[in-house]
Amino acid sequence: MLTQKIAFIGAGAMGEALMGGWIRAGVVARENIVAADVVADRLRYIAEQLQVRTTMDNVEAVSGVDVVLLAVKPHVVAPVMAQIAPTLTPQHTLLSIAAGITTQAIEKHLTAPVPVVRIMPNTPALVGAAASAICLGRHAREEHRYLAHALFGAVGVAVDVEEKLLDAVTGLSGSGPAYVYLFIEALSDAGVQQGLSRDVATKLAAQTVLGAAQMVLTTGKHPGELKDMVTSPGGTTIAGIAALERGALRGTVMSAVAAATQRAKELG
Repeated sequence: MLTQKIAFIGAGAMGEALMGGWIRAGVVARENIVAADVVADRLRYIAEQLQVRTTMDNVEAVSGVDVVLLAVKPHVVAPVMAQIAPTLTPQHTLLSIAAGITTQAIEKHLTAPVPVVRIMPNTPALVGAAASAICLGRHAREEHRYLAHALFGAVGVAVDVEEKLLDAVTGLSGSGPAYVYLFIEALSDAGVQQGLSRDVATKLAAQTVLGAAQMVLTTGKHPGELKDMVTSPGGTTIAGIAALERGALRGTVMSAVAAATQRAKELG
């Protein structure tokens, strides 16, 4: 378990997922977390669900902690940084999960050489299955990379990328869970259309996606190779794949990632 005290600036869905994920993984004690937000009802909910300290004062949250996690919407980063920058010192580590906002943009608000680490995680952190990408700012060192990996690796998979690729990460894995939920819902709808009950169809659809993903990660085989293992000549699977190809599934997914990546760039 890490001993650092962590302040969350922003307690939305992603902040909640990380707080809950770290507490459940035993990597951060709940008494070492403080959550700040502008919505009182949200803070009451977080306090009830996670039993962490909360405040509506960002400066109060930052005071006396070791790590500050910036978990606000991109358009709020500038005013929030204006509030907390005078309190931050080189002894702090500033982690940012704000989509599209570069480490350089954050560092412009700082008057001291504060180590900044930018991370793009996703909401499956809540169940220990996040996909996160990490890059270091100008003043961050290996110890800060280690801290980021210790935190985000505890709730899933964490990889290092160049910062110029983080917008692509946002479009792929940051937004990706929503694409997968749509696919699971579509599989479930199809099962209901063919006569299955909704409960059975959804359970089968979700487990199918989970199992297929685990096959990719565990075997290390290319997804195309695993697809071919399921696809026998003239069988049911190739008939289904042909229908997906007529609907341009792969092209549509690629367009979705490209659109989300472009939006991440615009947010920055």
